[in-house]
Amino acid sequence: MTIVSWIQIGLYMVALVAFTKPLGMFMARVYQGERTWLHPLLSPLEQFLYRMANIKAEDEMDWKTYAKAALVLNLFGLLMVYALQRLQFMLPFNPAHMLAVPADSAFNTAVSFASNTNWQGYGGETTMSYLTQMFGLGVQNFLSAATGMAVLAAFIRGFAREQSQSLGNFWADLTRTVLYILLPLSLTLSLALVSQGVVQSLQPAQTASLMQPVTDEDGSKIGHQTLPLGPAASQIAIKQLGTNGGGFFNTNSSHPFENPTPLSNFLQMLAILLIPSALCYTFGSMVKDTRQGWAIWLSMTLIFVGALSLTLWAEQQGNPVLSGMGADQQAGLWQSGGNMEGKETRFGIANSALWATATTAASNGSVNSMHDSYTPLGGLGPLWLIQLGEIVFGGVGSGLYGMLVFAIIAVFIAGLMVGRAPEYLGKKIEVFEIKMASLVALIPVLTILGGTAAALLLYAGIRSIQDPGPHGISEVLYAFSSAGNNNGSAFAGLNANTPFYNVTLGLAMLAGRYWIILPVLAIAGSLAAKKRSPVSLGTLPTHTPLFIGWLVGVVVMVGALSFFPALALGPIVEHLMLK
Repeated sequence: MTIVSWIQIGLYMVALVAFTKPLGMFMARVYQGERTWLHPLLSPLEQFLYRMANIKAEDEMDWKTYAKAALVLNLFGLLMVYALQRLQFMLPFNPAHMLAVPADSAFNTAVSFASNTNWQGYGGETTMSYLTQMFGLGVQNFLSAATGMAVLAAFIRGFAREQSQSLGNFWADLTRTVLYILLPLSLTLSLALVSQGVVQSLQPAQTASLMQPVTDEDGSKIGHQTLPLGPAASQIAIKQLGTNGGGFFNTNSSHPFENPTPLSNFLQMLAILLIPSALCYTFGSMVKDTRQGWAIWLSMTLIFVGALSLTLWAEQQGNPVLSGMGADQQAGLWQSGGNMEGKETRFGIANSALWATATTAASNGSVNSMHDSYTPLGGLGPLWLIQLGEIVFGGVGSGLYGMLVFAIIAVFIAGLMVGRAPEYLGKKIEVFEIKMASLVALIPVLTILGGTAAALLLYAGIRSIQDPGPHGISEVLYAFSSAGNNNGSAFAGLNANTPFYNVTLGLAMLAGRYWIILPVLAIAGSLAAKKRSPVSLGTLPTHTPLFIGWLVGVVVMVGALSFFPALALGPIVEHLMLK
């Protein structure tokens, strides 16, 4: 590691901490229905939308009604994106005359963007029309992110309320999330990205003459290059802020039209973890104990820093295979050193590893380097962060409610060890809550390992693997880990745009999103109906360093016990083979 790398990472963490409290306070006011500085501008629009949709924001819902509303919205969004892809050849804003997307790919993409996964088995600039990108994928980037944040708001109310059957109004939470949080932040980031050179245009692709014509493999002379354009900046802003991750262009945020400068790279990396980090403070504020929010934030940060350290160290060490071929992988004045395969020289090791860790700690999935080209241990870090359930900051909303479920499991295990009824934030944790929490912890494991096993047993799954041996296993395991935990990044060596993978990964995305939301809301409904127990000498404090360490230990152990055998067959044995 060079001193410049340490400075870059340090600045990133300082900026993340600096924005956590003010943004967290603002979001808490939004979800508690309090007035903010944006209300004079946006409140009339909010009330207009309620009148148009015949919504009464003051009419609250129980957890079942809240869940039904969320599922109906997401189903409608899924069908809309599917229809746009299939019909785009006859719709406007299609200057490149894109054809209809095949049915299996359209299904996969529709599920992907509705579920906040944003897995992409296609090249955006060669597959999707501008209308599909904007009205289909861009809109779902807002709605899928807002769905996760609304569910989190309902979950937090389960802790904050007593003897209540209601968790809020889903439509009001969704509207306020989009209007007061996502839209202002996205507009600000879009303008900043445009200032750095990120494209934002409805013009068709342009043709440029090459200063040095080249010859292709058939001997034909190539003197021109097609430069794709499109409304990219607006979609990139919400893809990062909403932890969506779907790229406008095929190579995502390594494309110079999506991520042209060091400043654009820094802003996008910051945007990935900005809202998930701030939501920790929102949680503490809404339960009237900000220490609880900081305890969760520190638990997430400890795991994040550990995974980042592993990835940075592994990539900076370089690839011994390349060293044996005479490649210079030492850091120096003119290069960052390390394993630069699959990475942009303008970003180097530090920014590539930091992005890879942030995007998999959150359910983002955007990339500025190719994870398939990482060293085995370098790729292990991002892969394992996904497999933890993407609760280390995680997706907007979904990451925090996942970590809070692990906090419930942690206090339950602690209660068993000391012989006391477990409590969290004054609410007794009983049989129903643990059953639902077990589903949240086990469903992604079953989805990931079951899907990986099926793909490795069937010819339809095996034939898409580019690299034989352990690395091929890692490619398939990463794909199902990414889909089952709604991340969206990939090991690029796997050809996943086939009917088999489009369908199976689509089903994994559905399970990883909606089979988690339902038990989370069920827990919230159960907790909201309970009385708050007074603090006693036997109450386990959940804001102390002891509990933070205990929560980290529970998360790590669950991840290790669930996935270590599969990881041993993939990246771990591949690392041993390099020696």
